[in-house]
Amino acid sequence: MSQAVSTYEGWYVYHDFRKIDWNKWKSINPSEREQMIQELLETIQKWSSVENNRKGSFGQYAILGHKADLLFVHLRPTIDELNEVKLQFDKLDFADVTSTPYSFTSVVELSSYTIPPGTDPFSDPAFRERLEPILPKTQYVCFYPMNKRRLGDDNWYMLSVEERRKMMKSHGMIGRSYAGRVRQIITGAIGFDDWEWGVSLFSDDPLTFKKLVTEMRFDEVSARFGEFGPFYVGCRLTSDGLTSLLSDNIK
Repeated sequence: MSQAVSTYEGWYVYHDFRKIDWNKWKSINPSEREQMIQELLETIQKWSSVENNRKGSFGQYAILGHKADLLFVHLRPTIDELNEVKLQFDKLDFADVTSTPYSFTSVVELSSYTIPPGTDPFSDPAFRERLEPILPKTQYVCFYPMNKRRLGDDNWYMLSVEERRKMMKSHGMIGRSYAGRVRQIITGAIGFDDWEWGVSLFSDDPLTFKKLVTEMRFDEVSARFGEFGPFYVGCRLTSDGLTSLLSDNIK
């Protein structure tokens, strides 16, 4: 049996994708729709307030394409708190005009591949901040789930820890070369969801997503062992932006 990698976990994460039934939304009385928007905004304000005391983080985005309309990203210290925010949304009147085409439950994860043996990563305050990240306030987000392949000679889980560590070091250097242009948050979902990891990328230039993912595809870790799910790209929404999006479609 190959040696399993040690991992460090931080905040739990819930990616909640929502699709709006615009026909149903426009059929509701305008005054009632305004009340629904206000109720939604008040709930979002509560979700956002956790960042003030570093008790979690929250982000909301308008998703491009047909896969979804909105994305709400919640980070909380416990999985019970994630369940609570899910139920809070489900109880909103606005929830009745939405469906959930996709969601992803995971936990912020850092592996020990790049940590020198015998060292304590928690002695570095930046390490804890990476496990409990505040979502970047960049203009764009890209999310996709992924697996490590388990097929014949390309079975990641049958490689020695030394082989995996060497390849992950090379893989990580590509990501570090994009420092300052893109922020990456990796979340582990083994035992939580259908895919093994979720990758969330944040940038003010959407082309950075294309360039980074393309370059990583040529790295051995991705070329031999990477399996990727659907990609979702979105634009960050302020509360005013969310109000405008919903109001522009109810006239």
